[in-house]
Amino acid sequence: MRLHLLAVGRLRGGPMAALYDDYARRLRGQPLGPLDLREVEEKRPLAAAALKAREAGLLLEACPSAARLVALDGGGRTLSSEALAETLGRWRDEGVGDAAFAIGGAEGHGPALLARADLRLSLGAMTWPHMLVRVLIAEQLFRADSILSGHPYHRA
Repeated sequence: MRLHLLAVGRLRGGPMAALYDDYARRLRGQPLGPLDLREVEEKRPLAAAALKAREAGLLLEACPSAARLVALDGGGRTLSSEALAETLGRWRDEGVGDAAFAIGGAEGHGPALLARADLRLSLGAMTWPHMLVRVLIAEQLFRADSILSGHPYHRA
């Protein structure tokens, strides 16, 4: 199953980019992989509601049409690593070809994206920098792959 990370903003060089690249590289050639990063950006100054709607539209355009869409959202469900792996494994076994994880901008996701999402996923009650969320999701996707394949990376 191909994985897509849809994100508002550009990940520039530095330690977070290096960590993200490491996990993305590890997912190449794996059953859950590769991980494709698709970045979108709205540069015009817009009011918060208009910006959320515009970014949602850009993220939806970047999402493969038949993909299962996971919206990273503070109001979403929290899942353990095992539960995320189980969800991805079930989708894979159902023949789903693509799963996309959407990281919104500073204002969050617009209603159109949340309505399209198959799953709203929260990384917990804390607020995380959007660039760090890319690393966290990439690591959890690699961990999910290792859980599903019985690799010792995940030692719960």
